[in-house]
Amino acid sequence: MTTALYNRDILRLAASIPHLHRLEGPDASVEKRSPVCGSRVTVDVVLDGEGRISALGQDVKACALGQASAALMGANALGRDAAELAEARDALAGFLGGERDDPGAWPGLDIFRDARPYTARHSSILLAFEAVAEAARRAKG
Repeated sequence: MTTALYNRDILRLAASIPHLHRLEGPDASVEKRSPVCGSRVTVDVVLDGEGRISALGQDVKACALGQASAALMGANALGRDAAELAEARDALAGFLGGERDDPGAWPGLDIFRDARPYTARHSSILLAFEAVAEAARRAKG
Protein backbone atom coordinates (compact mmCIF):
# COMPACT_ATOMS: atom_id res chain seq x y z
CA MET A 1 0.00 0.00 0.00
CA THR A 2 1.14 3.51 -0.67
CA THR A 3 0.84 6.59 1.45
CA ALA A 4 -1.34 8.12 -1.29
CA LEU A 5 -3.94 5.44 -0.61
CA TYR A 6 -4.26 6.30 3.09
CA ASN A 7 -3.61 10.02 2.96
CA ARG A 8 -4.48 12.69 5.52
CA ASP A 9 -7.82 13.51 3.88
CA ILE A 10 -8.91 9.85 3.89
CA LEU A 11 -7.94 9.52 7.54
CA ARG A 12 -9.81 12.72 8.47
CA LEU A 13 -12.95 11.45 6.79
CA ALA A 14 -12.58 8.04 8.44
CA ALA A 15 -12.61 9.76 11.83
CA SER A 16 -15.73 11.82 11.10
CA ILE A 17 -18.51 9.42 10.08
CA PRO A 18 -21.91 11.09 10.57
CA HIS A 19 -25.02 9.20 11.70
CA LEU A 20 -22.81 6.62 13.40
CA HIS A 21 -25.58 4.87 15.32
CA ARG A 22 -28.34 2.36 14.60
CA LEU A 23 -31.91 3.60 14.23
CA GLU A 24 -34.78 2.23 16.26
CA GLY A 25 -37.62 1.15 14.00
CA PRO A 26 -36.07 1.87 10.58
CA ASP A 27 -38.06 1.37 7.39
CA ALA A 28 -35.21 -0.85 6.18
CA SER A 29 -31.79 -2.07 7.29
CA VAL A 30 -29.12 -3.57 5.08
CA GLU A 31 -25.77 -5.07 6.01
CA LYS A 32 -23.04 -5.40 3.38
CA ARG A 33 -19.75 -7.25 3.84
CA SER A 34 -16.61 -7.36 1.78
CA PRO A 35 -15.48 -10.93 1.26
CA VAL A 36 -12.01 -9.65 0.36
CA CYS A 37 -11.14 -7.74 3.53
CA GLY A 38 -13.94 -8.48 5.99
CA SER A 39 -15.18 -4.90 6.19
CA ARG A 40 -18.84 -4.54 7.16
CA VAL A 41 -21.32 -1.67 6.94
CA THR A 42 -24.91 -1.73 8.20
CA VAL A 43 -27.23 1.07 7.13
CA ASP A 44 -30.67 1.89 8.57
CA VAL A 45 -33.01 4.30 6.78
CA VAL A 46 -36.33 6.00 7.33
CA LEU A 47 -38.03 7.51 4.29
CA ASP A 48 -40.37 10.48 4.24
CA GLY A 49 -43.67 10.59 2.35
CA GLU A 50 -41.85 11.42 -0.89
CA GLY A 51 -39.50 8.42 -0.64
CA ARG A 52 -36.47 10.43 0.42
CA ILE A 53 -34.21 9.55 3.33
CA SER A 54 -35.27 11.49 6.40
CA ALA A 55 -33.22 9.55 8.96
CA LEU A 56 -30.04 7.53 8.57
CA GLY A 57 -28.03 5.35 10.87
CA GLN A 58 -24.87 3.39 10.19
CA ASP A 59 -22.64 0.89 11.92
CA VAL A 60 -19.24 0.80 10.21
CA LYS A 61 -16.55 -1.81 10.81
CA ALA A 62 -14.19 -1.16 7.92
CA CYS A 63 -10.73 -0.04 6.91
CA ALA A 64 -10.00 3.66 6.60
CA LEU A 65 -11.15 3.67 2.97
CA GLY A 66 -14.48 2.08 3.87
CA GLN A 67 -14.88 4.49 6.78
CA ALA A 68 -14.10 7.47 4.56
CA SER A 69 -16.68 6.30 2.04
CA ALA A 70 -19.28 5.87 4.80
CA ALA A 71 -18.49 9.42 5.95
CA LEU A 72 -19.08 10.84 2.47
CA MET A 73 -22.24 8.80 2.00
CA GLY A 74 -23.61 9.80 5.41
CA ALA A 75 -22.82 13.48 4.95
CA ASN A 76 -24.92 13.67 1.79
CA ALA A 77 -27.61 10.95 1.94
CA LEU A 78 -30.39 12.82 3.74
CA GLY A 79 -33.01 14.05 1.28
CA ARG A 80 -31.95 11.58 -1.45
CA ASP A 81 -34.26 8.99 -2.98
CA ALA A 82 -33.54 5.40 -4.04
CA ALA A 83 -32.81 6.36 -7.66
CA GLU A 84 -30.26 9.01 -6.66
CA LEU A 85 -28.55 6.58 -4.28
CA ALA A 86 -28.40 3.84 -6.91
CA GLU A 87 -26.97 6.34 -9.38
CA ALA A 88 -24.26 7.37 -6.89
CA ARG A 89 -23.40 3.72 -6.19
CA ASP A 90 -23.17 2.90 -9.88
CA ALA A 91 -21.10 6.00 -10.70
CA LEU A 92 -18.65 5.20 -7.89
CA ALA A 93 -18.36 1.57 -9.03
CA GLY A 94 -17.76 2.69 -12.62
CA PHE A 95 -15.17 5.21 -11.49
CA LEU A 96 -13.27 2.70 -9.37
CA GLY A 97 -13.47 0.12 -12.14
CA GLY A 98 -12.12 2.51 -14.77
CA GLU A 99 -15.35 2.60 -16.79
CA ARG A 100 -15.66 6.34 -16.25
CA ASP A 101 -13.23 9.17 -15.55
CA ASP A 102 -15.27 10.88 -12.86
CA PRO A 103 -17.05 9.54 -9.76
CA GLY A 104 -20.34 11.24 -10.59
CA ALA A 105 -22.11 14.10 -8.87
CA TRP A 106 -21.86 12.87 -5.27
CA PRO A 107 -19.68 15.31 -3.31
CA GLY A 108 -16.16 14.26 -2.41
CA LEU A 109 -15.82 10.89 -4.16
CA ASP A 110 -12.86 12.01 -6.24
CA ILE A 111 -10.82 11.40 -3.09
CA PHE A 112 -10.77 7.71 -4.09
CA ARG A 113 -8.94 8.36 -7.37
CA ASP A 114 -5.68 6.94 -5.96
CA ALA A 115 -7.50 3.74 -4.93
CA ARG A 116 -8.50 2.86 -8.49
CA PRO A 117 -5.48 0.59 -9.15
CA TYR A 118 -6.12 -1.29 -5.85
CA THR A 119 -9.03 -3.48 -6.89
CA ALA A 120 -8.96 -5.37 -3.58
CA ARG A 121 -10.02 -2.12 -1.87
CA HIS A 122 -12.95 -1.34 -4.15
CA SER A 123 -15.43 -3.55 -2.32
CA SER A 124 -14.78 -1.78 0.98
CA ILE A 125 -15.16 1.64 -0.63
CA LEU A 126 -18.47 0.60 -2.19
CA LEU A 127 -20.05 -0.95 0.93
CA ALA A 128 -21.80 2.13 2.34
CA PHE A 129 -23.20 3.12 -1.05
CA GLU A 130 -24.38 -0.40 -1.79
CA ALA A 131 -26.04 -0.64 1.63
CA VAL A 132 -27.80 2.73 1.50
CA ALA A 133 -29.04 2.20 -2.07
CA GLU A 134 -30.47 -1.21 -1.21
CA ALA A 135 -31.99 0.02 2.06
CA ALA A 136 -33.74 2.90 0.28
CA ARG A 137 -35.02 0.54 -2.41
CA ARG A 138 -36.36 -1.92 0.19
CA ALA A 139 -37.94 0.83 2.29
CA LYS A 140 -39.67 2.25 -0.77
CA GLY A 141 -41.40 -1.06 -1.15
